[in-house]
Amino acid sequence: MRVVAKFGGTSLGSGDRIDRAADSVAAAVEDGHEIAVVASAMGSTTDDLLEDITFETDEMDRAQIVSMGERTSVRMLKAALSSRGIEARFLEPGSDDWPVITDEYGEVDVEETQARALDLAAEMDGVVPVLTGFLAQGPDGSITTLGRGGSDTTAVMMGKYMDADEVVIVTDVEGVMTGDPNVVEGARNVGEISVDELRNLSFRGAEVVAPSALSYKSGKLDVRVVHYQHGDLLDGGTSIEGEFKNLVDLRERPLACLTVAGRAIRNEPGIFQHLSEALGESNVNIDAVASGMDTITFYIDESEAERAENILHREVIARDELSSVTVDSPTAVIRVTGGELPNQPGIINEIVKPIAEERIHLQDVVTSATSVALFVEWDDREKTLELTQDLF
Repeated sequence: MRVVAKFGGTSLGSGDRIDRAADSVAAAVEDGHEIAVVASAMGSTTDDLLEDITFETDEMDRAQIVSMGERTSVRMLKAALSSRGIEARFLEPGSDDWPVITDEYGEVDVEETQARALDLAAEMDGVVPVLTGFLAQGPDGSITTLGRGGSDTTAVMMGKYMDADEVVIVTDVEGVMTGDPNVVEGARNVGEISVDELRNLSFRGAEVVAPSALSYKSGKLDVRVVHYQHGDLLDGGTSIEGEFKNLVDLRERPLACLTVAGRAIRNEPGIFQHLSEALGESNVNIDAVASGMDTITFYIDESEAERAENILHREVIARDELSSVTVDSPTAVIRVTGGELPNQPGIINEIVKPIAEERIHLQDVVTSATSVALFVEWDDREKTLELTQDLF
């Protein structure tokens, strides 16, 4: 099996932890597996270096300075592997066979990087390459960086382009947890999670795997997150399932738009809970929700509109904070989902602009970390779908 193992800063934060990392790699190699290693800077080295740059500097010098953490880590890890009888070599930008190349805009040169990654994979029989995470090489040979979480990105990118079977992210948590173990008592490891779920969590503050890294995950590439104390690269932790696909989808059945109005209801605790609970208790499924300062809008299947209106009307009558409920139907929803959406500045404008140019009225735009939902009148659904599909 071919595996790319990424060791985070915590897992390389001391000599003892580097020993533990080297032991786990050596054990996998001795079991007959091909292992490539991606190393982050030890501990908080990168953050410390960034804090020390209190003077004016250009991007090239800045990249050179912050690269020192990763460049130290790969040398120490390579030495630890060599002391265990494992043939290893470190690679960094400037090495003849360094794989991660960026173009003149600082974006990854996919064709060149993939070709170099495959060449590197072909030389892994009995040899462990130890690569600096986070760093890349520009077309002029200069050092560039992949941004925050770049070591995760290096690992999953290399896993994809080296045709690896699995990427293992070795970090300071047991895997993906049900909650922050420093805050939530009884938080436990999640055995598996979809790439969509984790990507959304990552964009909302979960510091497990960098969102940019998950964009490189393909369906056939396994990705796992394990604790550095686990000691076994090939078992345990949380498995990340699936892959991202850009998808434009039209809901086949029309929706009804039910809007409850009330004075400053967004500032009234429990209002949304009462309304959604009332619908849920009557088995009315909510497709989407949009809110304003004085309104909450529920999108539900049109066939449930009359029943849902009566349910919500009872809540309006019962609560002084609420004033009325209205229904508008039929409504169509076109959803755009894709792993790259959050990394594209201006993407909402790109999606909405052609719709506006066609004089199509957008009732609502509801976004998440990896999706955009467009709500339009039912008669405009096919044209909206066509315009949106043309973008992707």
